[in-house]
Amino acid sequence: MDLGFSVATYTVLALSILYILNILYQWNKGNVKNFPPGPWALPLIGNLHIMDLKKPHFTYLELAKKYGPIFSVQMGTNKIGVLAGYETVKDALVNYAEEFGGRGKTRIFQNIDKDFGLAHSRGENWKVMRRFTLTTLRDFGMGKSPVEESIIEECSYLIKGFESLKGKPFDNRMMLNAAVANIIVSLLIGHRMDYEDEQFKRLLSLISENIKLLGSLMVGIYNIFPFLGFLPGDHKTIVKNVEEMCEFITKTFIKHLKNLDENDQRSLIDAFLVKQKEEAGNPHSYFHNENLTRLVRNLFSAGMDTTSTTLRWALLLMMKYPEIQGKVQQEISKVVGLAQPTYSHRGQMPYTNAVIHEIQRFADLIPLSVPHETTRDVTFRGYFIPKETYIIPLLSSVLRDKTQFEKPDEFYPNHFLDSHGHFVKKDAFMPFSAGRRVCAGEKLARMELFIFFSSLLQKFTFHFPPEIRDSDLMPVVGFTNTPKEHRICAVPRF
Repeated sequence: MDLGFSVATYTVLALSILYILNILYQWNKGNVKNFPPGPWALPLIGNLHIMDLKKPHFTYLELAKKYGPIFSVQMGTNKIGVLAGYETVKDALVNYAEEFGGRGKTRIFQNIDKDFGLAHSRGENWKVMRRFTLTTLRDFGMGKSPVEESIIEECSYLIKGFESLKGKPFDNRMMLNAAVANIIVSLLIGHRMDYEDEQFKRLLSLISENIKLLGSLMVGIYNIFPFLGFLPGDHKTIVKNVEEMCEFITKTFIKHLKNLDENDQRSLIDAFLVKQKEEAGNPHSYFHNENLTRLVRNLFSAGMDTTSTTLRWALLLMMKYPEIQGKVQQEISKVVGLAQPTYSHRGQMPYTNAVIHEIQRFADLIPLSVPHETTRDVTFRGYFIPKETYIIPLLSSVLRDKTQFEKPDEFYPNHFLDSHGHFVKKDAFMPFSAGRRVCAGEKLARMELFIFFSSLLQKFTFHFPPEIRDSDLMPVVGFTNTPKEHRICAVPRF
């Protein structure tokens, strides 16, 4: 028998079966009346051929212009609903919070979190973990003075680190990652870690690498065509990195268990282990080791990356716009002087507050949001969307909505100021998303951003290295929009 002919025959047969299954799938989807419109899909690949796979939100923004604020695309054989613009996204996430409040199934996250933890869990597990997390973090001072004191203390370490460079050019990524990570680390394990601790540096590098790889082409293709998972690629590196992180986390909470004092809980891990003991006889308890490992991993990763990346954008934008940096410093000098800036000062510092909000808006950190899913059949704005439809709330379209922001594509702090220079809240300011799935660490992130940013600009003036006159603000797209690699000079002001 001709082996070559046999392989070719089987290949053609397999592709033919896949093609027929896809046609049947399309036919079944076609029976859904009033499903949101979208571009014509090809067999097997869907709309993959029209996507900018490196910057998919750009494609979605263009499609919204053609099909309106509610449309659909097809990735492989999966139909996806996309919500664009402030009014539509707010309506779905806030007014239809229950219907659009599920977590979209993404294969890579299912592999690494196994539906446990907080960020990508679903149903009752998510409800229990979110309630526990919010309650515990509040108990340990999130949004209150104990955490503020921790942030201020960490600022002093960060400032010393910047001072040690004596105005010479450096990449600020690792120091900012370490400083921000230490805030959540102190809540998770009860103490900060030294910037030079090798284990700490390794964890930070694993998180940074995964954030970058999550936006890679191979991971995108794997999420659409999971049967290709046997191939080598970034999806396997991500899983390997997460396994290493989870091993460290497991060792950490075993140490906590050995020294656990139920009457003196000092961290989120302590609080979880106490709950675990309390529910030891309950076979349906959600307080098991898998949930603890994934919960700590979720909080560690999310608590570090988004805030530290926003601060990197902040310093880059201050170098890009030195006149704005100067106005911030003038306000800090006027209101705070040489004293330590605190979160309570933000009400007296409208310009600084406006600049921080505009940094978050302009950075557009998570343009596609974290995917949602419909929890039941829903008729929304004239369209019928079935249960378990994957939903993308296009946050990029909200933060750059022309009906909400005067100069959406420019860095313009006046978006958050009135004609008298008073700070103005904007409902379309949604960097933390909205509704049931709004970021659990929003209060902490707001406090961190204000204190870190104002403290750094109080102490330093930031500018580009002498050989660089300007910087490209086009982001590197991973799971988040991050600045391109760059170096900064932090020149002491006093």
